Amino acid sequence: MYRGRLKKDLDHWVAKGIMPADVASGALAEYDSRPQSFTVGSVLMMLAAVLVAAAILLFVASNWEGLDRWLRVAMLIGSLWLFYGLASFTALRGSSYLPGLFLVLATASFGGSIALIAQMYHLSGDGLSAVGIWFAMTVASALLYRSAALTYASGLLAWFQFSVIATDYVGGSGGLWFYVPLLQAILVIGLAYYTGAMRARPFSYILLIGWIGWIYIDHRLPVAAWQIAVLGVLLFLLAALPVSPLHRLARSAGPAPAFYAFALAVMGLLLHQIDRGDFFGSGLGSIRDAWPAMAAAAFAILAIALEGRDNGAVRYAGYIVFALEILYLSLEVAGTILGTSGLFLGSGLFLAAVGWLVIRLERRFAALDTAKGA
Repeated sequence: MYRGRLKKDLDHWVAKGIMPADVASGALAEYDSRPQSFTVGSVLMMLAAVLVAAAILLFVASNWEGLDRWLRVAMLIGSLWLFYGLASFTALRGSSYLPGLFLVLATASFGGSIALIAQMYHLSGDGLSAVGIWFAMTVASALLYRSAALTYASGLLAWFQFSVIATDYVGGSGGLWFYVPLLQAILVIGLAYYTGAMRARPFSYILLIGWIGWIYIDHRLPVAAWQIAVLGVLLFLLAALPVSPLHRLARSAGPAPAFYAFALAVMGLLLHQIDRGDFFGSGLGSIRDAWPAMAAAAFAILAIALEGRDNGAVRYAGYIVFALEILYLSLEVAGTILGTSGLFLGSGLFLAAVGWLVIRLERRFAALDTAKGA
């Protein structure tokens, strides 16, 4: 996707005479020479590894009862040695994709081994511990082999672990398992930077948002929806405002930090809106009663103003949130044609004022950049 946009821009600059054709070709060739973390071949290899692992586990499980116990254990241990050995061998030979394929097979075999040995010896361990051991082994292997494939596998296992916690965990906020999703999200982010699998970071961001939502829905902590919204807004401002001490760090991480902070703030605002009974069909009587919807629409405008130019995800998400909230206000609050027209007029004037302010700020920042360059 990015290569297509880059080639289109380079061709446009060559046609305008801004860049010579040989320079544009060299720039595109340099981009093509970079190692790509996402290719069709690598995806097909990973899918092949998943299918092969599933076939092996199903074959072993179907013939499990007919095998002697010592042979079962030997097969499980042997499969781990085989796949990890092949991963090491192919890595030393300089292969690009085979180490990741064998590591995925080894990780799948390890998870299957936990379940089959527990069944064989009638172990009564819970699912939380089993998935936790599986995740820990995958993280250790990713660190040892510096494997991007296992970083993605760790992200998937963190989601799986969270699904088990959300359904099976009966303890309170003081239990260790309560904070495991937070720890796993941090570990996956660290692995993403260590292995270069930067596309694995959204696993952690979504996990953190889901964990906060789970805390709120299950009342694990006395957290109110408006507090979630405030946290999201603060994180978004820390990522988006140029004066923020974390702005440069957030920019270096790409558009994801600002977008997921925006998503957290919107989630909190919508939860607060629902808690108040503010949803389609509620029949609210005045604009004063629908301030959460107005706050969500205003925050969407603020997000577009701060991040809309450089962050397409925030821009389009802001459009959707603003449109839905304005639709809600027009249907549930305004009530009459005159009231609806007044709402739209006020919204239009407010947007015009924000647009004028943003234009002035952009011109001001551009002048400052020009002065510094001189």
